[in-house]
Amino acid sequence: MTAIAPGTYLEAEIATQPQDWLAARVTAERHRALLPAAGERVAVVGCGTSLYMAQAFAALREDAGLGVTDAWTPTEHHLERGYDRVVAITRSGTTTEVLDLLDQVRGRMRTTVITSTTGSPALDLADPILTAEVDESSVVQTRFATTTLAMLRWHLGEDLTPVAAQAERVLATDESTLGQAVHADQITFLGRRWTNGIAHEAALKLRESSQSWTESYPMMEWRHGPVSIAAPGRVVWAFGEPVEGLADDVARTGAEFVSSDLDAMADLLRVHRLCLVRARAAGLDADSPRNLTRSIILSA
Repeated sequence: MTAIAPGTYLEAEIATQPQDWLAARVTAERHRALLPAAGERVAVVGCGTSLYMAQAFAALREDAGLGVTDAWTPTEHHLERGYDRVVAITRSGTTTEVLDLLDQVRGRMRTTVITSTTGSPALDLADPILTAEVDESSVVQTRFATTTLAMLRWHLGEDLTPVAAQAERVLATDESTLGQAVHADQITFLGRRWTNGIAHEAALKLRESSQSWTESYPMMEWRHGPVSIAAPGRVVWAFGEPVEGLADDVARTGAEFVSSDLDAMADLLRVHRLCLVRARAAGLDADSPRNLTRSIILSA
């Protein structure tokens, strides 16, 4: 296989994220009326990466006491539960399942779509939040997803200024800080509450970009089966504060335990950098994963 030269779209799009997150504050303020109000019952829908951002937001909103918030794929929803608002996340605005759902609920409830693609059909099916400034050329999503989550976190009242500063420091570090994860033959990502979505997204990113063997679970579930694949030469990576005893349990397996004090979004940037390193080592084009396209458009 031919080595991939530096300068991929993915590399460039990863690098803009800290500033994208800061700019998302203005986007959140501008579109306040289109985002969930306190007390609303909300369903957030998306596919793949967008689903995982929806899961993270849902947990954050509920933990903030702002109302029932569920995250669904568009084909596995339960909208009969009586939601006040649907929020759809879709980078392309052309994903078939998302468009079908938006068409079904149009006129029945308040509906918002967040997309980065100008002129996409989704913009005509719901109240639009267009973030064209974070659109991407790489098939692999990074800055659209994290900036969408940043906007939603600003909307919840969080100050992401320190998180963006952490992300800047992550991008400035040497690749050697990624440790054994660069060469590990298997990596398991673990999360808690809102970082479960981040863990699932981290695993997806590495699978897409470098064809790595990755898995993801809630931290307390790791002992209930997934622990069996931990071994020397493998990595268990936790987002957020580890549960009590987790580090010791990982150590007993011989796997390397990775954890940090970083906000999980900033820690995810470390995984984004790992995607580039492992893709290049494997001679893969991180911008164009095997069997994957920018949008999943199903035939009628």
